[in-house]
Amino acid sequence: MKRLMIATAVGALCAGSAVAQDDPVKIGVILGFTGPLESLAPPIAAGAELAIAEVNEAGSFMNGRNVEGIRGDSTCVDASAATAVAERLVTSDGIVGIVGAMCSGATSAVFTNVARPNGIVQISPSATSPALTTIEDDGLFFRLAPSDTRQGELMAEIIQGRGIDEVAVTYTNNDYGKGLADSFESAFTEAGGTITLSAAHEDNKADYSAEIGALASAGGEALVVAGYVDEGGSGIIRAALDSGAFDMFVLPDGMVAGALEENFGNSIDGSFGQHPSSQNEGAQTLEAMLAEDDVDGTSPYAKEGYDAAAVLLLAMQAADSTDGQAVAAAVMNVANAPGEPIMPGELAKALQILTEGGDIDYVGASDVELVEPGESAGNYREIEIRDGKIETVTFH
Repeated sequence: MKRLMIATAVGALCAGSAVAQDDPVKIGVILGFTGPLESLAPPIAAGAELAIAEVNEAGSFMNGRNVEGIRGDSTCVDASAATAVAERLVTSDGIVGIVGAMCSGATSAVFTNVARPNGIVQISPSATSPALTTIEDDGLFFRLAPSDTRQGELMAEIIQGRGIDEVAVTYTNNDYGKGLADSFESAFTEAGGTITLSAAHEDNKADYSAEIGALASAGGEALVVAGYVDEGGSGIIRAALDSGAFDMFVLPDGMVAGALEENFGNSIDGSFGQHPSSQNEGAQTLEAMLAEDDVDGTSPYAKEGYDAAAVLLLAMQAADSTDGQAVAAAVMNVANAPGEPIMPGELAKALQILTEGGDIDYVGASDVELVEPGESAGNYREIEIRDGKIETVTFH
């Protein structure tokens, strides 16, 4: 593995120094197109690819070079598969930046095994594990989804704001689930709440009756399901409904997707939760832009997908380079004030300002504001299931 990484790194350096100006700049769009969140991946990819198309239409990226987005399937939960696809995109396709991965474990695997050894900037639109805050990254890793430290705190506030003081918790047995469960437990108990039981569940099981039996025995006014809507999370809810153990569910970001409506309809009315999102003018603009391609721009992390690709490409423009360290040094500058605010649909304007040596403040669709060490300060959409549909309650 070490020999492969060294060879890959040397190849990338050679490619970076010898590449022709008319060759496309290749960006990997590495997401969980299969696996426990496969219903969320297409809108995220569509967002990233819309930003790439907008940059190409402008015609002024790095003296007229085109950008090519190349998809790769990280599967979300298979670290080996995520690593393998990232290696292929680097060695065979010659990517010089990564949008992705999607789930926290896959994101960590891609970065640690491929992006960092090869000096490639990686911007995740959706990875939320608190462990990623302190990952050894040489300054090359960024994420537009806020850490689950913040989500856990907000979830505790929302639950107690609804007069609920006692809950059971089930979480998918990986970095994302454990990190969110721990963050929530700390915040909820510190605020005086009681967690009757916090227990892991495995994905891809046919029967969750044992897990629900234990949670039901512990009791609670609601069940927090820190899982994946396309796999174990929905299995847990189905088992709870079938047994009558719970009828009120708290739904973090991995559970908020159209599949939730399809799977349960109004049988979970009154259940509620949150996911990273923004209500700024840029969010509405991007939703309309994506709707033209029949893409749901309200889907979790679709906006961050667009913004991740935009920030990556604008940082390359600012650096006038695809070299990882040069691009990384420019990310915080293009993403934060001071500078001309940039919204979705304004990437041509941003490219021109950067070409002329000016400064931009990329706001985008998700109110991008990066804090050290290169992660989002965070905005959230609170939702509730009403008449079988996911409805917005407010934004935080």
